[in-house]
Amino acid sequence: MKFLSRSEELVLMMISKVEGDVYGVLLKEHLEKVTGKYWSIGSVYVPLDRLESKGFVKSYTGEASSKRGGRSKRLYEITDEGRQQLTEAQSLYEKMASYQPLV
Repeated sequence: MKFLSRSEELVLMMISKVEGDVYGVLLKEHLEKVTGKYWSIGSVYVPLDRLESKGFVKSYTGEASSKRGGRSKRLYEITDEGRQQLTEAQSLYEKMASYQPLV
């Protein structure tokens, strides 16, 4: 298991929860709603880039839209490795929460 930063973990969890096309601004909006904190767009894209380089998400270019002046969006989806990472992280948190040191 690779350890993730908290922002990487939150972004990865959100990608796994959002249905349909997932892109940076949408992630930012959902993260702000759930955490109650402001997220700059950079605080979303930096973890996305790291997650992609680790193989936990993959990106692709969506369709161009007239709403965006003919530009397309960069869309993201979680990989099987990303889902496995979330499962392992949750298991670790459960172990840590129930751990009773013998001191």
